Parts: sequence; structure tokens; C-alpha cells
Amino acid sequence: MKTNSEFTHSRIIVATTGYHVVEAGPTSGQLVLMSHGFPESWYSWRHQLKALGEAGYHAVAVDMLGYGQSDSPAEVGQFSQQKITDDLAAIASALGHQQWVAMGHDWGAPTAWYSALRFPERVTAVIAMSIPYGGRSPVPPVEMLHQMFQDSFFYINYFQTPGVAEAELEKDIAVFLRTLMWAWSGENQNQPDPYGDPKANGLLDFMPDPGHLPSWLSQQEFDFLLQRFTAQGLRGPLNYYRNIDQNWHDMATYPSLNVSQPTLFLHGDRDPCTRLGSEFDRMPEVVPNLQRQQLSGIGHWLQQEAPEQVNASVLEFLSQHNISKNK
Repeated sequence: MKTNSEFTHSRIIVATTGYHVVEAGPTSGQLVLMSHGFPESWYSWRHQLKALGEAGYHAVAVDMLGYGQSDSPAEVGQFSQQKITDDLAAIASALGHQQWVAMGHDWGAPTAWYSALRFPERVTAVIAMSIPYGGRSPVPPVEMLHQMFQDSFFYINYFQTPGVAEAELEKDIAVFLRTLMWAWSGENQNQPDPYGDPKANGLLDFMPDPGHLPSWLSQQEFDFLLQRFTAQGLRGPLNYYRNIDQNWHDMATYPSLNVSQPTLFLHGDRDPCTRLGSEFDRMPEVVPNLQRQQLSGIGHWLQQEAPEQVNASVLEFLSQHNISKNK
């Protein structure tokens, strides 16, 4: 176990899979288990780890499977949400907690949603960011997306075939990361439309390299992120997208498709994901205890773009629902 002035780093083995886990706050506190999205790492939660830990919660962020210092299995099927949520439940147990608050952003938001569905007695509340939950779609997602976009470029369709997106994006990972962080940031006044482009052949065709970072991400912070992806590559992170149909099939076995726990959903008003209108519309039906907050002028990376606002909202939500700091 490695400790610095703020955080404790350790490695937890689930079956034969190793996860890099970062902790803040007292281990006797209520567990808030954070799952990040694409393309990020535990480090995207640095501001929340500090705030929650100082407030007395046991704040834990995980390098998700395929990212950072966690393992990256070769098999695509290892990146299904059923496998991921099983692993996070095992991590909670290894940390000494029967119950936890599931908190996730981007791809980590589905992890939080599915954790609540699969472990209703263990997940006491949900805090999800950017990606809404609208229940189970009528048809498998890849089929639905091909029907919607047909011959137009759509990034999730583009990510489906192993090796294709990797060949484009790993040519210069620094350019890819800088471009995406800027493109989906609230500071970008000319956001690209990622939901269908008839002329694009690759992700970067319609997202030009800005040549600089957004103001909320320092060069030192960016270098930390870049080092992790330079070492690990993008195959594991992209494999999450290659399991969306498997996730859909697995949902048929869930005891319920409604998230009944108290839920806070945060999103920026300049996040391209706000164009997922039907998912937003269905949320109140399938998440009956929903509290939704929109952050003005903020893009996709809200817990980094607006950490003070996010921290305040999270702590207020936990207090409002009497989620004790002690487990």
C-alpha cells in the first residue's frame, strides 16, 4: 500500500484481475465508490476524493479495467458491465464495506446505474454524471444505432471493430486526448456534433486539434493522463463500447429495470451528451427518486471543469438523504 499526503494507493485482486484503487478519508466512513469514463483514470476524481475524504466519507476511486495501473484482459467480453459491476462489488467487500454509494461519470455512469440494479441491497444511493439511464431499449443498441445513422459516421459504431479506432487514435495519443478534452469541454464554443457526420471517416476528422488544453486541465495534469494511456493503450477502454449489446442482453436477467435508490444526476448544459433526449425523457419513469441538476456553461468533464459545484452538490445530496458518514 502506497501513501502520499492526500491519497492511499493499493492493488486489489478480484479473482485473477488486479485493480489499482485510490482512497481518501477514514476507512470507517461510508464508502463512496467512484468509476470513471472514457478516456480518463482515477485521477479525474482527484477533486472529489479530497472533498469527500475531508468530509468524513471513505472516498475510493478505481482505475477501471483496461485503464491506468489496472489490468487489461485481452478478451473483449471481460469488459461487460456485468463483469465490471461484479468486480466493483468485490472491491467494496475487500475494503470492508457491505454497502456503498455508486458514483460514476461517462462510462462510469452506466457502471453506477447497473450496480444499483444488480445490488439493490448493497447500493444505497446513486450519483451519476453525464450519461442518463432510460431503461432497456426495445432492440440491441448496435442495431438501433445503425438504423439511426445508417451511412453517417457515428463514433460508437466506429468503435465496434477491434483495431480500427486504435489505429487512428494511437498514432498520436497526446493529440487525441487534447482534442477530445477540448472538443467536449464547456469552453469550446464550436462543439462538433458527434451524433452523425456523413463526411467523416475517423473520429478526428471533425474534431480539429486545438493546439492547447482547456483552462481547467493543467499541463502537469494532462501529462499524468498521457503517461497512463501511453503505457496501456486504448484497446481496453474501447472494449467497453464493444460490449454494449452484451450489456443489453444481460439486462434481461436483472431483478428490476428501475433504479429505486435516491439518485443525483449531474450534467453540463454544454455537454454533447445532452442530445440523448429520449434517455433524459425516460429517466423520471425508471428512476423514481431522481434529483437532476444542470450546470451552466459546463461541458462533459464536469467533475474536473466545475469541481466546487460538483462537490457541493454531492455533499448536499448525501446529507439531504441522511447517508451517514459512518458505515
